[in-house]
Amino acid sequence: MIKYKITNDLNECLSKLKLKSNDKFVIETQANDEFGDYSTNLAMVLAKLNKIKPYELAEKVCTELRKNKDYKAVEIAGPGFINMTMNISVLQKSLKDILDQNDSWGKSEAGTGKRILLEFVSANPTGPLNIVSARAAAFGDSLYRVMKFVGYDALREFYINDAGNQVDILAESLELRLREMHGENIGEFPFEAYHGDYVKDLAHRLNTLEGSRVLLMADRERTEHLKEFALEQIHDMQVKSLEKYGVHFDSWVSEKTLRQQGVVEEVLSYLAEADCTYEKEDAIWFCSSKFGDDKDRVLMKADGSITYFVPDLAYHLTKYQRSFDVMIDVLGPDHHGYVPRLKAAIHALNYPEDKLEIIFLQQVNLFDSGEKVKMSKRLGTIVTMDDLVDYVGTDAARYFFMDRKPNSHLNFDIDLAKRKTNENPVFYCQYAHARICSILKKAKKDKISLKELTPEMLKKLTKPEEITIIKKMLEFPSTLVSIADSREPHRLASYAFELAGMFHRYYSKYVIVNKSSLVLSMARLYLIMAVKNVLAISFNLMGISAPEKM
Repeated sequence: MIKYKITNDLNECLSKLKLKSNDKFVIETQANDEFGDYSTNLAMVLAKLNKIKPYELAEKVCTELRKNKDYKAVEIAGPGFINMTMNISVLQKSLKDILDQNDSWGKSEAGTGKRILLEFVSANPTGPLNIVSARAAAFGDSLYRVMKFVGYDALREFYINDAGNQVDILAESLELRLREMHGENIGEFPFEAYHGDYVKDLAHRLNTLEGSRVLLMADRERTEHLKEFALEQIHDMQVKSLEKYGVHFDSWVSEKTLRQQGVVEEVLSYLAEADCTYEKEDAIWFCSSKFGDDKDRVLMKADGSITYFVPDLAYHLTKYQRSFDVMIDVLGPDHHGYVPRLKAAIHALNYPEDKLEIIFLQQVNLFDSGEKVKMSKRLGTIVTMDDLVDYVGTDAARYFFMDRKPNSHLNFDIDLAKRKTNENPVFYCQYAHARICSILKKAKKDKISLKELTPEMLKKLTKPEEITIIKKMLEFPSTLVSIADSREPHRLASYAFELAGMFHRYYSKYVIVNKSSLVLSMARLYLIMAVKNVLAISFNLMGISAPEKM
């Protein structure tokens, strides 16, 4: 991996010069080839440590590094940046590493020893997963895949809000639909109830299994039975939707179970013992304003019921008790106001706040035929994750949701997602992979075998486009580490799109297979095989397929 090689070469120079080093300097790929292939801020970072001026340190390192034949040019820029141009043979030889490592290219141990808990989706179990959940699922699962690939001990978790007022409303909605089926006149369906067709489907299913027996139960028994039935059915529905979408979870945590285990009461006791609560108007309050929140928050209402915040805090404390190094919550935009009170409580209970990271995913707007689709779960006008996947496919759905920063609003264009042209970014990327497969298949048919390829033959790869493609693929390992560290899986979609674009332009300009120039053909086939390999790894990390024909 080229950046690791450069880092080792620089450290070797420092050692020969008897200068101190650390792991804080970075190697960056140059955006403009005029300034070389790579640059480093080593001199600025290590100047103070070595009690020497940055420019003077850079001069010493450059003089030493120029002795290394792997570097065509080493220059100083600005106050002490070191720009490095690699000898083309180094880039040509490194191409073999990409193919030798096959589907492990880019895999590393960068995150070794770090336990990460990723909580995402965590949709209320009151209905099918919608497109907001689809974005969270694509984001969270891809971040998880990248983290695992670069060595983190990462786990995926789904928190089920299967208690509280919304579950009571769900049970009431189901009961009304069931009574309606048995001929009762229920009048106008309550506005606050869940109106979706899925509630009617649940009622039909329950009626098939149990008939009118449920309606003959005592009120409390009936309500609990309806809750359990609805929650179980909807949970199974959500699991199947996620599996269809290629997303799996390592653990599912139930709010109801936490309440039964007494964890919620423990939280109230912890806050009281920390002298962070007080009574007012027969309610119990948390003095969260003392710890950075804009106002104090109610923990327990005058009627003895607890607010949503309490079990959620209890859940987060279980995360701390499981000894993760970092806990990442992927939340929707409607949770912004909720975070300060959560952070305040964590601070009040003397838990390290920096272990909890919050990532907000912004709003998703769905467009069909140029018109914005209006959605409301309660009124039943929703587009489910299953609807979207059935219509545009898992690959398009996941890529489109991946292709934006989490803090950016996302306009999902259904028409574009279904289009089988290069205007569709996921088609554009996958077509590059399929096109390479077709070229390789034709080469095999023409009896051109890469088994006879030697490192010397790779010297034929001298075109600027060929070198640019090699450099792009060599960026892949460090790009993955950066994606994991910055929690920005959208950069993976950008990377795949850029690499695919480089290949498409290269293919349009140059002949890959030419029987009259066998050695050059073999070298170029080797190059595009590497591109195919890197694209396939990128697709897998995004949870999309790598088609061999389209």
